[in-house]
Amino acid sequence: MSPQIFSAGESSLVQTKMQIIEMNKARMKFKIGIPKESFLNENRIALVPHSIYKLVAMGHRVLIESGAGQGANFSDIDFSEAGAEVTVSREEIFQSDIIIKVIPPTLEELSLFQSNQVLISPLQMPLIHTDYLQALRQKRVTAIAMEYLKSEDGSFPLVRIMSEIAGLAVIHTAAELLSSSSGGRGVLLGGISGVPPAKVLILGAGAVAEFATRAALALGSSVRIFDDEIHKLIRIQNAIGRQLYTSTLDPVPLVRQLISADVVIGAIHSKAGRAPVVITEDMVMKMKQGSVIIDVSIDQGGCIETSKVTTHDNPTRVVHGVIHYAVPNIASKVSRTASIGMSNIIAPILKKAGEEGGIEQLLYTNKGFQNGIYTYKGCLTNKYLSERFGIKYTNLDLLLTSGF
Repeated sequence: MSPQIFSAGESSLVQTKMQIIEMNKARMKFKIGIPKESFLNENRIALVPHSIYKLVAMGHRVLIESGAGQGANFSDIDFSEAGAEVTVSREEIFQSDIIIKVIPPTLEELSLFQSNQVLISPLQMPLIHTDYLQALRQKRVTAIAMEYLKSEDGSFPLVRIMSEIAGLAVIHTAAELLSSSSGGRGVLLGGISGVPPAKVLILGAGAVAEFATRAALALGSSVRIFDDEIHKLIRIQNAIGRQLYTSTLDPVPLVRQLISADVVIGAIHSKAGRAPVVITEDMVMKMKQGSVIIDVSIDQGGCIETSKVTTHDNPTRVVHGVIHYAVPNIASKVSRTASIGMSNIIAPILKKAGEEGGIEQLLYTNKGFQNGIYTYKGCLTNKYLSERFGIKYTNLDLLLTSGF
């Protein structure tokens, strides 16, 4: 309040003038580090120039390792013009408040971390091991799994975007692997006049399945979809706009369709932890020689027993005469599109965290953000990881309410 003084003719009293005081939350400015990916032929980058421009305008610093965007066709100049600081020093990158990666850091990279930093990256189950988790705990890193971040409607936005890309990409990949030149059955996905089309079997009825179904049907393939959640089967039929062959994951119809399938796409997403195995090795042995399996669920351990992680350099393995494709970063094949999609999700989270006063403040107010945390200040807060690796589990809500 400020005093308002009246003239002697009006009044000799000093009165107070009411003022409306707006209480603003203390904004937090971050130093954000983005190292160059050097593992699994990863070509994506988590923040693209137009997102960085907005973050820098808010007062954040963004450090990018030289060449980090090259795989997605973004040059160092593109990032520099957006306001990022391009550096060749990895040590400088890893001194940032927040480290953002498209794949989990290696143990060598974890050795460069400082205490109490924040890591935002996917939690790819086949790449996670005890030493990795212990390193995060020792450094007291708050680690956030991108794919477990929830939006207000309960969906997983990053999973959705990457699933859209993966769903379209796997059909193109399947068409290529079925060709004789790739060791496949020499079958055209859509068939021709007088020749039946290829049969595509899809496990799961989420976003990957929806976009894979759209692409497969557009090419003329015959599609079968399996999922135990009936509402998902209803949703995918409504989304596609036509009646489809759908079934629960009942072993009898599943094996019957598997035996005659040309392509099997595993697209089952677990809300927490490992994807369930729904196709056993015995079932794979009954498939046709030269048929194709693409396990999109491999980043959560895979939903097909015979799947093992492969890379873009060596993407396939042949097991029991069946071609297996299990590259966890399928979206990296279309790295520029995938990078923009990822950036559109990560940048708003960073913006909101800055407005709320920091990552910890965002944790208190945003349950969807909490869902992505798996280590917090030296504690493992993901129950599945605790059970899998035999490390003590601590409930995140208890840590937050205790002010730990």
